[in-house]
Parts: sequence; structure tokens; C-alpha cells
Amino acid sequence: MPIKRTVENGLQAKKEIDDLVTKGYTHDDIYVFAHDKKRGNHINDALDTETVSMKDQGFLKSMKNMFTSRGDELRSKMEAAGLSKEEAAAAEEELDQGKLIIIAKK
Repeated sequence: MPIKRTVENGLQAKKEIDDLVTKGYTHDDIYVFAHDKKRGNHINDALDTETVSMKDQGFLKSMKNMFTSRGDELRSKMEAAGLSKEEAAAAEEELDQGKLIIIAKK
């Protein structure tokens, strides 16, 4: 069962990630999502967290995401990280408000 946390900024994300690491998760188990692609990449690089790869999503979904809206892409990636379709839709609404979503799964 994945853990989902919502934070306002990178500092709060770091604190949550450190907490998850103390609970036995590795940085490879943790994904950080932001609505803005550059912000998400910057935070993932800075905090050494994972990004959802083609391996996680599958080839066809990865290719489809190249031609869909950012919201559709994010929902698909959050589902690949372990959220249900409904949870991913709710999380994407939080991303629309400028928040960050952290998902941890083993």
C-alpha cells in the first residue's frame, strides 16, 4: 500500500522524505510530483528521489503520455507509482493548486 503525502514546498518535501527514510523507505521508493515539469525535475534531482520511468508505466502508456495533457500524464504516472485512478485524480487537483505530492511504495 503506497503512502501519499501533500506538501507546499521543497523544504517540507525534504522533511517528509527524511521521515519516510527513517521508516525504512529508500530514495528509490519515493516519488515527488509537481504540476510544473521543471519544478518536479528540480525537486527530484535535489532530493534524490525517483521519477516514474517507462519500466514503471509500460511502453504504451509512456508513449501515450508524450501526446496527452500534463494533467493526464501526471495522473498516469501517479497510478504507476501506486495510487488508484480516483486517488490520482484527487492528487492531480492538489498539484493544480501548486502543491507537491510525495508517493512512497516498496
